[in-house]
Amino acid sequence: MSEQKILAAISGVAFVVGMLIFGGFYYSAQSVNTKDNLAVTGSAKTRVTADQGKLIINLSRIAPAANLSTGYSQVAHDLSLTRELLKKAGIADENIAESPVSMNQVYDQNTFSDLRYQLSQTVTVQSGDVNKITDISKQVPSLAAQGAIISVQSLEYYYSKLPDLRVSLLTEAVKDAKARAEKIAAGTGRQVGSVQAASSGVVQVLPPDSVDVSDYGSYDTSSIEKDVMVTVKASFRLK
Repeated sequence: MSEQKILAAISGVAFVVGMLIFGGFYYSAQSVNTKDNLAVTGSAKTRVTADQGKLIINLSRIAPAANLSTGYSQVAHDLSLTRELLKKAGIADENIAESPVSMNQVYDQNTFSDLRYQLSQTVTVQSGDVNKITDISKQVPSLAAQGAIISVQSLEYYYSKLPDLRVSLLTEAVKDAKARAEKIAAGTGRQVGSVQAASSGVVQVLPPDSVDVSDYGSYDTSSIEKDVMVTVKASFRLK
């Protein structure tokens, strides 16, 4: 499977994990003590390193309507420079995607100049080497010295093993919930028995040490290092 397909799958998993897993989210244990049951929320967190990167480079030129061919030639020139940069960096052609050139009219209310259009094209680069793709993003501005009008539109990092990691974290979160329940039950002179019910909360993929969580789950793509956290709300029988 190509890296493009892998990254697309990762993006899909991130969306599904973030949006379709429902449940409450809490940092600390919250309990509901009835006569025979105790409901507690546990959590588990670990740090991971992104193993997939996605870089989007933007090429843009403005040309008068009467001379659009020149604008297209300039975009093609900038694309050639971009391709050369990526080739030197060791990026395979199959991991590079070029969008069609788009054209939008430029409106300038302060002048009455001739009709002009902005010609834009994006180049998407995907790689399993996050350090390499980061280095490439830093080299993109250097193409301006060769006359290119170019910029980095976005640089994103993903972790491809999130589904497997989530399973192991849910197991740890259940253990955490039971440990919390045992401490609470000990204060009442009772013991924790079997699990009566359990539901998982949303997955939070955050920048390191971040507390900026979301009720609907989050997936940070800005940092290579990430904290992955899940919660479980479990109800235990008291005896």
